[in-house]
Amino acid sequence: MALELALLFGGLFLVLIVASVVTDYIAPRIDAETLANLRDRLRAWWAMIGILAVAFLLGRAGLIILFAFCSFAVLREFFTLVDRTRADHYALFGSFALALPIQYAAIWIEWYGFYSIYIPVYAFLLAPVLSVLRGQTEGFLARVSQVQWGLMIAVFCISHVPALLSLDIPGFEGRQILLVAFLLLVVQSSDVLQYVWGKTLGRTKLAPQVSPSKTWEGLIGGVLSASVIGALLHGLTPFGPVAAFGMAFLAAIMGAFGGLVLSAIKRDRGVKDWGHGIAGHGGFLDRLDGVAFAAPVFFHLTRYAWTP
Repeated sequence: MALELALLFGGLFLVLIVASVVTDYIAPRIDAETLANLRDRLRAWWAMIGILAVAFLLGRAGLIILFAFCSFAVLREFFTLVDRTRADHYALFGSFALALPIQYAAIWIEWYGFYSIYIPVYAFLLAPVLSVLRGQTEGFLARVSQVQWGLMIAVFCISHVPALLSLDIPGFEGRQILLVAFLLLVVQSSDVLQYVWGKTLGRTKLAPQVSPSKTWEGLIGGVLSASVIGALLHGLTPFGPVAAFGMAFLAAIMGAFGGLVLSAIKRDRGVKDWGHGIAGHGGFLDRLDGVAFAAPVFFHLTRYAWTP
């Protein structure tokens, strides 16, 4: 497994080296603003992949801590943009102080029966109770719904990435960390390749009122390309080549839809990015929107199809 991870991250760093060299080569041919954005993105990718490499090196503890931090950052970004009043302070505080740490504690001890229902059942019911006790009814449904959406996306969905480490797959014992690498690589490569295919062949707008730059050609090309990458990386998984293609396709398409849904929320809030935490990329949720939608679906299908 160590060799597989070394080859995987070595390949990723090699891609970044090539991209950096190409950027320097084309620098005189593009405008200053585009060049600055491209270099910001590359620096951010160097940092993100470097942090991921350290987390993978630290193993299970490193990945759980990393994604707990990501959930905290995403929840903060989400709640920054929602409608809220003083009546919602208890619900917001409870999201950070109770919902998030309890969810990750359950994942740490591999309590599937709890972490699979804790947010969509108990936290969903507790959040409106905490708000209603303050007595403010104006905009109550919208305010509570936004808290619940934040918990689902930031805590429940993203926590299913490290939850992959708890899957007991026959013949795959001790290698679950490779499933995390597979999922992240497929979803992120799909996002990049959708952009590339869209810029190259894109003609038909996918949802122009939501994301004017997204096209059907970009979506289809990116998802299929990422699925082929998934099939080629089937050795990282308990899946065969065909099953790996299918699982990668599912993760990529869910990631694409996640990006679209969260773009619609941004448009509703009147912002371009969820935050400014990652130079050239926006906020943490801008980078993890696809992962948030893909992770729980990928986790549960893997669990139901490949575990006893």
